[in-house]
Amino acid sequence: MRRRMVRGKTQMKRIENDSSRQVTFSKRRNGLLKKAFELSVLCDAEVALIIFSPTGKLYEFASSSATRTIDRYQKHMKDLRGVKSKVVERNVLQYREDANELEKRIKNLELSKRKLLGDGLDGCSIDELQELEKQLDKSLSNIRARKNALYREQLDKLYDQEKLLLKENARLKEKLEMCSAALLVSPASLIDQQKGVQDVETELFIGLPESRNSQFN
Repeated sequence: MRRRMVRGKTQMKRIENDSSRQVTFSKRRNGLLKKAFELSVLCDAEVALIIFSPTGKLYEFASSSATRTIDRYQKHMKDLRGVKSKVVERNVLQYREDANELEKRIKNLELSKRKLLGDGLDGCSIDELQELEKQLDKSLSNIRARKNALYREQLDKLYDQEKLLLKENARLKEKLEMCSAALLVSPASLIDQQKGVQDVETELFIGLPESRNSQFN
């Protein structure tokens, strides 16, 4: 059975050993040139590949002419920069128009705000004043509606608090009645308690401790 060799993953960093670096360069350079040739043949693509070794030696491949391909590349990049500059110019013009439009809208809003506050009304016509009056009436209606909604919310909260207080009051009243019932005593038991108090003998002696002791002796 033939054992298949598993290649380890190459770490992408500079090879420190000079001989190993030169061998790797030669192998990969040849592979890159081969792939460039295959791409140009299989896909009919115009390919130009330029490689400089660490010592400065030039290696190149061109499907037609390296100079021609480079000139074509430079022309393409020049045209691309021109297209980009035109796009940027159009974007700048659009941004300026948008900024001017926003500036006009801001000025109109500031003017409308001043008029709603009662300033700058000298140049307004009757139709403009009527329109301002309608806007103010609509604003007042919205303000009153919001105020009434807040009043209703506060009333609902007060009603809820009232229900809680009534419930707590009923609970305390019931507890008080239970305590009062427990403290109620019948008259017969009260008379028995009074008799028990009267039957208790008490001795009261007035005098010096010595005379009291001699009396008991």
